[in-house]
Amino acid sequence: MTDAKDRLRTLPCVTDAVIDALETYEDLLRKWNQSINLVSRETLQNVWERHFLDSAQVYSLATTHSGLWADLGSGGGFPGLVVAILGLHSGADMTVTLIESDIRKATFLRAVARETGVPVTVISQRIEETPPLGARILTARALAPLDELLGFAERHLKHDGEALFQKGAKHRQEQRDALESWRFRCEEFPSMTDDQAVILRISEIARA
Repeated sequence: MTDAKDRLRTLPCVTDAVIDALETYEDLLRKWNQSINLVSRETLQNVWERHFLDSAQVYSLATTHSGLWADLGSGGGFPGLVVAILGLHSGADMTVTLIESDIRKATFLRAVARETGVPVTVISQRIEETPPLGARILTARALAPLDELLGFAERHLKHDGEALFQKGAKHRQEQRDALESWRFRCEEFPSMTDDQAVILRISEIARA
């Protein structure tokens, strides 16, 4: 855990206040995870790398930290709630909306936001039923295949916005599959937490 904290501190957006907020987040995650399946027990043993560092790297890859940042299928709050903590303590001119249809998980997200003093909006609806958000940045982790994510992006992302999607070892195949229905600009960045994973920064999304 110490090593993961040290790696987190190498990111320019991470301050002592961020670490303090994440420690509060960790305590709540461990307590709530006993009754709600927020994250797997395996990853809970390495929460600072698998969840906090994994989320913080996404924030550092965004080309802007202003406007609306929307996180889809937030679950335990990754990456969206970590992004909100980073934005608050970096003084970013941004608002964060988390979409999570599971009422219990949405309640957890609100509890963490309250205890860490982070202003977020939590929407307890399905992504496809939520009115278009017009987000400047859109994120999702372990949610759906890229083809489906692009459909969500078409609904919720501004025309000049960008999506940051965390993807695993099959990301190249997902990109090929998505190109059957979509056209988009895509940049790949290696993950700091998984040698086989990447973060895809996607823009200029249009149907083929």
